Amino acid sequence: MAAGGGHDTLIKHVLVVGGGTAGWLAACHLAKALRSADATGVRVTLVESADIPTIGVGEGTVPAIRKSLQHLGIDEADFIRECDATFKQSIKFVDWLHAPNGTSHAYHHVFDYPANNGLDLTPYWLMGGAGNASFVDAVSVQGQVCDAGLGPKVMTNRQYEGLTSYAYHLDAAKLAAFLTGHATSKLGVEHKLANVTDVVLAEDGSIKAVTTDAFGDLEADLFVDCTGFSSLLLGQKMGVGFIDKRDTLFVDHAVAAQVPYTSADAPIPCHTISTAREAGWIWDIGLTERRGTGYVYAADYTDHDRAEAVLRDYLRESIGDAADEVATRRIPMRIGYREKFWEKNCVAIGMSQGFVEPLEATGLLVFDATARMLADQFPPTQAAMPLLAKRFNDRVRNAWDRVIDFIKLHYCLSKRDDTAFWRDNRDEAKLPEGLRENLALWRTQPPTVYDFPNKFDVFGIENYLYVLYGMGFETDMAPLEHRYTDTVLAREDFGYVRQMADQMTGQLLPHRTLIDRIKQYGIQKV
Repeated sequence: MAAGGGHDTLIKHVLVVGGGTAGWLAACHLAKALRSADATGVRVTLVESADIPTIGVGEGTVPAIRKSLQHLGIDEADFIRECDATFKQSIKFVDWLHAPNGTSHAYHHVFDYPANNGLDLTPYWLMGGAGNASFVDAVSVQGQVCDAGLGPKVMTNRQYEGLTSYAYHLDAAKLAAFLTGHATSKLGVEHKLANVTDVVLAEDGSIKAVTTDAFGDLEADLFVDCTGFSSLLLGQKMGVGFIDKRDTLFVDHAVAAQVPYTSADAPIPCHTISTAREAGWIWDIGLTERRGTGYVYAADYTDHDRAEAVLRDYLRESIGDAADEVATRRIPMRIGYREKFWEKNCVAIGMSQGFVEPLEATGLLVFDATARMLADQFPPTQAAMPLLAKRFNDRVRNAWDRVIDFIKLHYCLSKRDDTAFWRDNRDEAKLPEGLRENLALWRTQPPTVYDFPNKFDVFGIENYLYVLYGMGFETDMAPLEHRYTDTVLAREDFGYVRQMADQMTGQLLPHRTLIDRIKQYGIQKV
């Protein structure tokens, strides 16, 4: 029975409206959890238009994606081959601290946790225990691995395992196609190609059906809105409002370009490069056949022509005058999130739910996490929906708020004053209250796990430590020094990190070499 029936009605059919990465991730998670491939399972159908391309902003992921791919039963080597995927171990931030004036500043936000042999090294680094080593190099080997151009695995590592933690860079359109094949052939998802022309509401305001040009009305018990920024179901038809966050995060456009390598054997960086510019920042992501690049900017602080010129000037540094011939596309971004993410029998996943700039690959991270949450807590009956919806809404809103805090952190720590964009980003009045309170506290003591009590937060203490102290944040340790007496053990731990960095950089393969070997030989499964 479709929505609008008795409240004790079993949920037997889910319709995902919209494809792309978010739609197919949602379909895969739901079909896996609901055993759609079995005759007794809940049906999962995805309907998408053949006329709407995947946007694919960013093309970066975070390590949580490994768990999802493994959970869904995807062979890692097949994924790498089919999605033009490469490894990602870090985001390297260039010129975020100050505008370049003869010198350039850079730091890594790596994926490995800081070394902790029962001792938190952060206060000892702050007290000078690691000498002149940067924070990331003092507590982790991974920044040096990235700078050496090395991959995270050796060929004896099993699927989804490495000597360091990692995520991927990938072609978003190829990922959507890859997930389409996996969902339909392995997980039992039914795929329909059609344009949605209308949404039909039931008397109680829930969704009864979506009307399509190829299949007429498609009914279901639960609808998943993956229609992107348009939010066709939840936003447009059900009237759930949008909370704009451009007063906190200013950037609202991107101009993107795909750039070929200058040679077939060019090294592939094993990290995203994020370079600050006058009104935003440029991403630079290495795939096997090309680079994905783009300038994320605030239209209130520049104009579109100037933004394109800034991107071409950046590309000119690596490809010369060919930068003038590279095709670009402008992407408007709606920054913020919906007032609700689950209303009656409609759940939004993907950009229909919310979006912020792709600085830390937050989009795909939140889309994947919320799709998994929906699948793991899927209501058996319509009667169970309201309470689950309330909890889902509370958790997802908290996730977006914490993401916004973390993204804003990168800007407000900057000492750049070369443009109004950077000066305004440092304005304390524009900081979320929770972030402002945390920064005040962390000036008096280093962050602790007690500052991150919610285990569902997207970013935790490790992420904050790398950004805070990569950006030169100052914590006054003078009143605290008497508390930290394990200086000998700390020096030993710092020495161990240096030793492991030397050992690992001699053991790991160049990134492109590793990718080539995986494509040829695969990856061990056991």
